[in-house]
Amino acid sequence: MIGMLRGTVVDRDPKGELIVDVGGIGYVVVVTPSTLSQTIVGDELVVHVHHHFREADQTLYGFVTKEDRLAFQGLLAAHGVGPSLALAIMATHGATRLQTILNDGDLAALCDVPGVGKKTAQRLLVELKDKLVISLDEDAIPGAVSVGAVEADVRAALTNLGYNTKEITKVLAGIDTGADADSGGVLKQALQALASA
Repeated sequence: MIGMLRGTVVDRDPKGELIVDVGGIGYVVVVTPSTLSQTIVGDELVVHVHHHFREADQTLYGFVTKEDRLAFQGLLAAHGVGPSLALAIMATHGATRLQTILNDGDLAALCDVPGVGKKTAQRLLVELKDKLVISLDEDAIPGAVSVGAVEADVRAALTNLGYNTKEITKVLAGIDTGADADSGGVLKQALQALASA
């Protein structure tokens, strides 16, 4: 899986895509409107990437900061949140503001996101309030559980393969998804465990 790209922006699509040249290979990266507006062709760019798998294709979602990528991945771990909605939330609020919204239970702020109604906002607050810690300093919020990049990657991949939240949570409980874990290796272990269940 791709976690980060460093290269030169060679094209910008108004729909929200950049083409980043890394060693002669052009990667198409989907970004938020604010990232797109701050980027010009010829820029040297480092993007923190979420490599998203669907049945028929793969998409790279790019973020300027690691915190934004972790927030995006944490959103994907929530029930019913796909990449489009997660990106809309990130485009509206960003990682730091999202953390404040979750901590404060700010329903109205989540409803400001296009496509998020009151019911969806309420569900997101309940699901993410005690789970999503965007700060890289995990000790900053005592008792909170950080949704790490590896776990979020694997959760998203398993969800796209049709597994439900309960199955995914159960299988990942028995697999090390810490900082030294590899997303591909964890996904393989999870699929083996699910197949033998």
